[in-house]
Amino acid sequence: MQFYFNIALIVLAVLLTAAILLQQRGSGLGGVFGGEGNVFETRRGVERYLFVFTIVVAILFLGVAVANILLA
Repeated sequence: MQFYFNIALIVLAVLLTAAILLQQRGSGLGGVFGGEGNVFETRRGVERYLFVFTIVVAILFLGVAVANILLA
């Protein structure tokens, strides 16, 4: 049973890493030195679905990790 949890954790970790890396980055240090003035932008389209997907995968990863510990 623990073998399946480990496989699930590896798959979820790869998906979570990919989802995080695909998201757009902020302005970085450009905002400190007078870059864009936009403080808040709403997510739309694919960016919103990717954001929600990242949250869902993170919750699943946490749940599988805790289940792996408790059932080991």
